[in-house]
This record gives sequence, C-alpha cells and structure tokens, in this order.
Amino acid sequence: MSTHRRAELSRRAFLAAVPVAAVGACAAPAPAASPVTTTPVPEATTAAAAAAPTTTAPFTGIATEFVHATSGRPEVALTFHGAGDLDLATKVLTGFSDRGAAVTVLAIGTWLQQYPDAVKVVTDHGHELGNHTWSHPDLTTLSVSGVRAEIERCRDRLAALTGSPGDFFRPSAAQHATKEVLELAGAAGYRHVLSYDVDSRDFTDPGAAAIRRNLRAAVAGDVVSMHLGHPGTLEALPGLLDDLAARGLKPVTAGRLFA
Repeated sequence: MSTHRRAELSRRAFLAAVPVAAVGACAAPAPAASPVTTTPVPEATTAAAAAAPTTTAPFTGIATEFVHATSGRPEVALTFHGAGDLDLATKVLTGFSDRGAAVTVLAIGTWLQQYPDAVKVVTDHGHELGNHTWSHPDLTTLSVSGVRAEIERCRDRLAALTGSPGDFFRPSAAQHATKEVLELAGAAGYRHVLSYDVDSRDFTDPGAAAIRRNLRAAVAGDVVSMHLGHPGTLEALPGLLDDLAARGLKPVTAGRLFA
C-alpha cells in the first residue's frame, strides 16, 4: 500500500473516533453566552423620584388660633390689614424690606380684586400673604353661609393670583376668632387663624408718636396688628423699627414666629 493511501486511511480513522460536538468545537468555537446587563437609572430620575412630594389630603379639621408664640426667640410678628392705596402700601412694605424686616399681610379680597399687582408687591419684598376675608364685614352679623363665603371667596382669589391660599386666616372686625369661625376656617383648609395681642391702633390715625408708643407694649412672641393705607404708619416706620431693635426684638413673619 502506498504511503499516501496509508495517510488518508489514518486521517479517516481519527475523524471517526472524535465526537461530532468536539469536531464542531474545533472547527468553529461556539459563541460565548451574552452577559446579563441592567440599564442604569439616570441620577436625575432617581433624584426626582426621591424628591417627589407625597399627596396629602387637604386639611378639614378645626383651625387653631395663634395669638402669642412661646419659642423664646426675641421676635415679634408685625401683621397688616391689607387694604388701601397701593402706592402707600408699596412704600410701607419697601420700607420694611429695606431695613431687613419681614411682615405678614392679611389681604382683603376686594383689595386684591382692585389691585391684582398687590400680591407681587407683598411677595417680591419678601413678605407673607394671608386671608382677611373678602370684604371685611363684622362676621358676627352674618349667617354661617355668609361667613363661609367671606373666607372662601378671598381664599380662592389668593389661590388664583399666587397658587396658594396662604397659611393664615384672620377674621375681620375682631381680635379673636369665635368657635364658629375656627370651624369654618378649618373647613376652608386653614389650619391656623391668626389673632393678635398688641394693637397699634394705627387705623385711627393717631400720629407716628402714638403708634410707636403703642408698639412699646410688644414683647418677644407677640403678634402686632397694623394697617396698610394709613400715612401715619409709614411715618412711624423708621422709629418703631429703631425702638424694637433697641429692645433686641426682630420683626418676622407670622410663619417664622410660630415655626
């Protein structure tokens, strides 16, 4: 038998002895299995999910009346009846912000209707907005439905102009809230009714000296009632801020006072 013939027979015998799978593996290796991969969640997405607010039901209980804070901080809240000439109000609110003082304006709904820009005058100067009824009536003379309408109509106007009804409601023509007002304010979504314990009496136009004298009764934690729309308030402003500073008292918003 020739040498070539013997080599061919040996090659065939070798192939017959090797398993088919092994032959395939030698001829062309099987592709490696694809690794299991996960798509990473973008950081912005996870951060947004973590920051997403939880939905809570609107408040519908009985409101709590705030009169005096007990934090012990040397602060007082100067709170303003929001009405009157807008130019004068702007001067008062600018005067406070220029001195680094923040106040709370409880706006009357008809004032906001007459001067829609009033909300920006308040908030652009770093002050706080709240609800002081729609038309400032004596609430004790109204029916339940009448009081409810006064609260809710101003609430809705604030929400339409600012996106928020404000944190506080203050009853009109009264220092303190009745049980009925607390119930109706709570039903309208207000957790807090803001009363006061010091009255500046500036609405009587007693003059700057008298307004300053009335504010000397204020101590840490007090809520002071004041009014926009009265020239005497603007005149008294520098002196009353000096008086408070001399006694170590800082004017803050009601939200800050009761935080």
